Amino acid sequence: MGAETGDDAAVYRLNDETALIVTVDFFPPITDDPYEYGAIAAANSLSDVYAMGGKPLIALNVVGFPAALDKSILGRTLQGGYAKAAEAECLIVGGHTVDDPEPKYGLSVIGVVAPGKQVSNANARPGDVLVLSKPIGTGIITTAGKQGVVPANVLAGAVATMAALNRPAAEAMMRVGVNAATDITGFGLLGHLQSMVQGSGVAAEVSLAGVPVLPGVRELLADGVAPGGTHRNVSSVAGTVTWSDALTDADRLLLCDAQTSGGLLMSVPADRADGLVAALQEAGAPCAAVVGKITDGPAGTITATT
Repeated sequence: MGAETGDDAAVYRLNDETALIVTVDFFPPITDDPYEYGAIAAANSLSDVYAMGGKPLIALNVVGFPAALDKSILGRTLQGGYAKAAEAECLIVGGHTVDDPEPKYGLSVIGVVAPGKQVSNANARPGDVLVLSKPIGTGIITTAGKQGVVPANVLAGAVATMAALNRPAAEAMMRVGVNAATDITGFGLLGHLQSMVQGSGVAAEVSLAGVPVLPGVRELLADGVAPGGTHRNVSSVAGTVTWSDALTDADRLLLCDAQTSGGLLMSVPADRADGLVAALQEAGAPCAAVVGKITDGPAGTITATT
């Protein structure tokens, strides 16, 4: 599995028992705390392996760091990443650092999966139920944090969500069996769903009422806070999403909010949906929300309702 389906990672078969999952991700700081930043960046990088149904094994640090900054900041960032990787039972075995005007951090990760057992984002089927494992709104909250207008408890909630591994969700979906999955990151819920339905040749319906939202997000939206990436996401899905007239501009921004280290969006057969929700809850995933369904409408299209 390579780049043809727009999946979260590449998969390379070594033999009949083992295939490698290979991915890389990194980004600039989204919190003022270096340790939190490192943990979130690592969780985000590991998420691509979990989205494919795999287990992370080893990783390399990918670092850009200004030579003029105190090296203790870099040390705390790497400690946060190391601790999160250790939680995932993934060993960081080295990496590479370059002088960069803006700090950047993430991981190149190698995981494993049994050949044929990997979960693609391009196998959703009509009648499937869409289940999400984390609430959305982190892009709006972290933007408010950069602007200095976010309550401390709201930011703390977003940090905890972003730093949470998608391991419980991955293990639950592999036990239950799903048709497709992807993790929700920079293109937002509808952007990543769009890739899923386009790759699968199906359509989807999403109900805003079922989508879990982090505390404080709607209040920030009401104050006009939303990242540029979220606005671009709304524009990018304009040709494929049919919006209910009852949805406001703020609702559209929310459904397209650019996430960092978001949850897994899983397309599961309807007769397994209750089992997946129960498995997610038992595993301790941040949430287990039914947010919509896959339909046999025009391929690559989404209907968004209240």
